[in-house]
Amino acid sequence: MTSTRRISVRDVMKKEYGTIKGNATVKEALLKMQQLKTAVLVVEKRDVNDEFGLLLVSDIARKVLANDRASDRVNVYEIMNKPAVCIDPDMDIRYCSRLMARFDLMRALVVRDEAILGTVSPRALVLEGLAAIEAGN
Repeated sequence: MTSTRRISVRDVMKKEYGTIKGNATVKEALLKMQQLKTAVLVVEKRDVNDEFGLLLVSDIARKVLANDRASDRVNVYEIMNKPAVCIDPDMDIRYCSRLMARFDLMRALVVRDEAILGTVSPRALVLEGLAAIEAGN
């Protein structure tokens, strides 16, 4: 019987991320994405009873660019994904991959005790996680 090395989301997540307020314009979000060299921003909670959101470049492409809307006239809250799916950092990457596939997610937040630890993507799960598992066998 072979045993597969267990890799958790914590091992492959991206720890750096940018945030933005929901009332910011898409133009402001794009500038921030360019500065941070990222394709995703975490949309901040409005208050303690709110949930985090996510804004991806693909959301901007589908909901702003493809519909010929002006980026300086569209607010982040109009096109963001909310609530963001939150993943426990100790979840096995195989289960995380199944969850992301089931809900067709391109990014999820890694959260513990209401604090964002980072983000995870299918790319990270495959390229870093699967590569680590293969290297261990």
